Amino acid sequence: MARDQQLKERWNNLVAKLSHQFADGDDLELDAIIYLVGVQELGQYHRKYKKDDKLDLMHIAICRLLEPYGYYEFDFFDEQGWPHYIVKEELPPLKAGEQSVLMKEAIVSYFLEKEYIA
Repeated sequence: MARDQQLKERWNNLVAKLSHQFADGDDLELDAIIYLVGVQELGQYHRKYKKDDKLDLMHIAICRLLEPYGYYEFDFFDEQGWPHYIVKEELPPLKAGEQSVLMKEAIVSYFLEKEYIA
């Protein structure tokens, strides 16, 4: 199976599974899935998050998702348990479609690693 087709199928399966679990079946968008990854990485599930916290959670997720690609490296957890990353390499300029594919690929890899999908 072509790599792009496999990614598309895995992505659609992941969206369906997450949407069923977290959104009563309404398809979650990319940003919402990135947010879920941030919450997962922080590990503070039963907390109410402010708007600024939500942006920070998305930042954590992006760092964690792009870490295997060499763009970020985990540095430390602060006193509140928030992970911090350092930039290892700047992201190259990407068109919107290329950004979306990179993030979908990174998200699928993340959930494969977590054994949430196969």
